[in-house]
Amino acid sequence: MASGQLIFVSGGVRSGKSAYAETLVRQAKGARNVYIASGIARDTEMAERIARHRKDRAQDGWWTIEQPQQLSEALPLIRQNDAVLWDCITTWLANELYEGFEQGSLCADTPGCMELKWQELQNTIDSILAKTVYFAIVSNEVLDEPLVDQAYQEWLGKIHQWFASRADRAIEMENGLAIRRK
Repeated sequence: MASGQLIFVSGGVRSGKSAYAETLVRQAKGARNVYIASGIARDTEMAERIARHRKDRAQDGWWTIEQPQQLSEALPLIRQNDAVLWDCITTWLANELYEGFEQGSLCADTPGCMELKWQELQNTIDSILAKTVYFAIVSNEVLDEPLVDQAYQEWLGKIHQWFASRADRAIEMENGLAIRRK
């Protein structure tokens, strides 16, 4: 793969998409491998999971940035010529779309809120690409989670279309097999 590439990997739960993206990012010789994780520790179990994953990644040579929402806040932590993996869009989308849940005022229900977040994400993606060797983005399939609402599915579909059209490589994972679409 050439430098400055955007790689988009999607697939179902347990399809092997994250492991495949990790393998692609590791191909950057001499680059620092950066893992942007988007989970939020809302309870003790999730906090323990995040800590375990972070420790496992560190032992495997990854530098982790915990950035569950505003991806732009990770930008100052990314160095020139890093190889970056962001896992995953679906977690980011749920975090942003349902921001304000505790206060009873969802971004999803506020006109223009997600459009602003989406524009900021696009700008941030461009800024990250300008600094990195590889930028791999992982996402679940649009209809992989049957209990999500229509706004979530519509936004995820829109985001997937944008990433697939912008990506140098777009890959669909099925049962551990990479099906290259682009």
